[in-house]
Amino acid sequence: QEGMPQTLSSTTMFTPCGFSPHLHTSKEGEQGGLIFQDGNLTSASLDALIQHLIPTTDYYPEKAYIFTFLLSSRLFIEPHELLSRVCHKCIEQQRLDDPVLDKARVRKFGPKILQLLTEWTETFPYDFQEERMIGHLKDMIHRIAPCDEAYWKKMNQLLQALNQKLATLSHGQEGIVKISTAVSDKLVAFKTKPPSIQREILSVCSDPYTLAQQLTHVELERLSHIGPEEFVQAFVHKDPLDGTKTCFSEQKKTSNLEAYVKWFNRLCYLVATEICMPAKKKQRAQVIEFFIDVARECFNIGNFNSLMAIISGMNMSPVSRLKKTWSKVKTAKFFILEHQMDPTGNFYNYRTALRGAAHRSLTAHSNREKIVIPFFSLLIKDIYFLNEGCANRLPNGHVNFEKFLELAKQVGEFITWKQVECPFEQDPNIIHYLHTAPIFTEDGLYLASYESESPENQTEKDRWKSLR
Repeated sequence: QEGMPQTLSSTTMFTPCGFSPHLHTSKEGEQGGLIFQDGNLTSASLDALIQHLIPTTDYYPEKAYIFTFLLSSRLFIEPHELLSRVCHKCIEQQRLDDPVLDKARVRKFGPKILQLLTEWTETFPYDFQEERMIGHLKDMIHRIAPCDEAYWKKMNQLLQALNQKLATLSHGQEGIVKISTAVSDKLVAFKTKPPSIQREILSVCSDPYTLAQQLTHVELERLSHIGPEEFVQAFVHKDPLDGTKTCFSEQKKTSNLEAYVKWFNRLCYLVATEICMPAKKKQRAQVIEFFIDVARECFNIGNFNSLMAIISGMNMSPVSRLKKTWSKVKTAKFFILEHQMDPTGNFYNYRTALRGAAHRSLTAHSNREKIVIPFFSLLIKDIYFLNEGCANRLPNGHVNFEKFLELAKQVGEFITWKQVECPFEQDPNIIHYLHTAPIFTEDGLYLASYESESPENQTEKDRWKSLR
C-alpha cells in the first residue's frame, strides 16, 4: 500500500488522520446502518450514509467523511438530489416546518448546517452551477434565519464567495478554450516544414531555469481549474440500483481534466517540433541539450508533469531516430532523467520521487518547496484502476465505503497540491509562446525528421515517399 508518510499536518483538510488506519483492536459493529471494522467505516446503505452527513444540534460529521461522501456519492445520486434529501431530513429532524420555531434549538443547529453548506460550496463549487442547488441552499437558510439575524449575513458571504470562485473558474475555462481553438487551427497549417521565419524556443527563452518556472506556472494554472469530482465523473458507470439512467448521462463534466491532458500532449509535440525544426545538426543538438536542462529543473521544482512531457517528446520516434544529432549531445543527464521516469515496476522510481516531493511539501516553509505536480495521466490511471478493481456496491446493495476512502485519499492529496500558489514571476511572453507556437502533426514531424537526416531503411524510405 503506497501512500503519504503518516506524518500529516492537521491543517490539511483532505488528509486528516481519519484516512490513516486506526490502530484499534479489531472490532466490528453496526451503528445506525453503518458497518465499522477496526474503527473504520467500511460500508453502509446509501440512506445511512446520507443520514451520517446530516448535522444535528449535537453532532457534526468529520471533515474526512464529508469530503469522501460528497466526492463519491455522485456515483449513486446527483448532487442536487442529495442536497434536496439533506435539506428535507434537516427540516423534518429539526422541525423547521413548525409554525413556531424552537429558537434555542435552531441556534444550536444553524451554525452546523451553515458549516456543512460552506464546506460543500468551497470544495465542490462546480456542483452549484446548477440553479436547483442554489435554490435548496437559499431555502434552508430562509428557514433558519428568523432565529438569528447573523444567518442572513453568513448566507450572503457564502454566496458571494461561491460566485467569485465560479467566476474565476469559468474565466479560466474560457481562456483555455480560446487558446485550444487557436492552437488547433495552427496544427493544420504545418503538415510540411514551415518557412524559417518561425520563431523558435531559444529566441524566446534561452534559460532552462526560467522555462521550467514558466512551465510550472502553466501547470498550476491549469490544475487549479480541475474540480475533485472530475476524477469520479470520468468513470461514471450505470448504478446497478438505479435502473433508469446513468448519473450525469447528459454530459460528462470533466472538461478541465480533458483540457489538462491536451496540454500535456501539446507540450510533447512542442518539444519534438522544436528539435526537428532546425536545419543544422549542431542547432538540433543544442535544442535537445536545452530541453534536457529544462527537464532537470522541472524535476528539482517538483513539476513531474512537464518533466514527463519533455521526456515523451524526446522519445517520439521522429526525434529518437536522429542518430547523428544525438551523437553530438551529452546524453548522461538525459539517461538519469529517463531512469527517474522509467515505467518499470509500475513507475517505481517516479513514485519514490513523488513521495519525496510530497513529504517535502508537507514540511515546507515556502511556496517553492510546496510544489508537487504529479505526472497526471498516471494519477488518472491509478484512480481508474482503483475504480475498476473494486465494486461500488457490495452484494447486499451497500455502498463500498472502504473503496471511497482510498479514492478520497488519492484525490485529496491532489487537491492539496493544486492549491499551491505559484511562487515564480510570470513571463507573459514565454507563456504565450508555450500556448500558441505552431506545432507539427505527427506526419509533419516525420517529414521534418527525414529532411534533417535522410531515411535509413526501406520502411523509412516508403514512409517518406508516402508523406511527400
